[in-house]
Amino acid sequence: MTLRTPLCETLEIDHPIVQAPIGSATTPELAAAVSNAGGLGHLAVTWRDLEETRDVIRETRERTEEPFAVNLALDEATTLVETDAHLEAVLEAGAPIVSVSFGDAAPYVDRVREAGALSLQTVGSAEAAREAVDAGVDVVVTQGLEAGGHVQSEVATTALVPRVADAVGDEVPIVAAGGIADGRGIAAALALGADGAWLGTRFVATAEANVHDEYQRRVRESDETDTSYTTVFDKGWPGMAHRVLRNETLERWEDADRPPVGERPGETDVIARTDAGAGDPIERYDEALATPDVDGDIGEMALYAGQSVGLTDDVRPAGDAVEALVSETREAISRTAGWSDRDG
Repeated sequence: MTLRTPLCETLEIDHPIVQAPIGSATTPELAAAVSNAGGLGHLAVTWRDLEETRDVIRETRERTEEPFAVNLALDEATTLVETDAHLEAVLEAGAPIVSVSFGDAAPYVDRVREAGALSLQTVGSAEAAREAVDAGVDVVVTQGLEAGGHVQSEVATTALVPRVADAVGDEVPIVAAGGIADGRGIAAALALGADGAWLGTRFVATAEANVHDEYQRRVRESDETDTSYTTVFDKGWPGMAHRVLRNETLERWEDADRPPVGERPGETDVIARTDAGAGDPIERYDEALATPDVDGDIGEMALYAGQSVGLTDDVRPAGDAVEALVSETREAISRTAGWSDRDG
């Protein structure tokens, strides 16, 4: 059974599986492994400077001849360098696909196309999807409320995808994001009208992801009720909603009746440091990702995960994860197709 969809044709990939740009957890090794397995690997570069951006794109190109994407978050609060300069560096480094989130792709679509690259935009509503298509994006990504990390929608994936499919029609491929971690979720997304699936939490739990062992342990051991949609980890990205694993930091804030910024319990506590404890401090409520070089109370940091976390119970090589997802999706489609052959 083939899983090729219009997304595969547009992006020139074998399987309709996209690794989400999971912030500082992305690495050339991860992106290349996903792409080499037939999916679409992703780099996140918003928090990287121009030199590092060029370096990680170059290294990814050295590791794979397949397409991969590079993501920029457009919200000004996240921008380490000015977006125009960052996009120019991404395109000059040879990124074949550029995805944007938390902002409007319209000002950048023509530049991406002129460089010979494709553009993706993440949206949280049917109206935003229609505007993105009218602006000329090549692929629309619909992010549902179930997603981990920073979230730009208040609508569940199962309600959002059909609405976007109706708004966009067959003009561009649609990718479903949020709450998807196995082949059953991918099959469901395809049935809802998507042409592919965008997975983040599943790829946090891979050998190539740049995340702390304790973070991966929490992901493996958590279930679907262990996440919260909140704005509490906002130091570094004020006011931006996100979904994280529940921990003592979150619960202390809730027990204090959710006080505002400036009045939260332990607000200036230094709970960890970068560079194995010798680097920059990470305060409670910081949005910093728990990477392997961080030393401290990892469990009290923002541990980003979606509601699909209960389906993510192991850490495996990213290529193996893609192969398993393809097999599971085929099995789920075959199973549902078999229902039509039953008597009655």
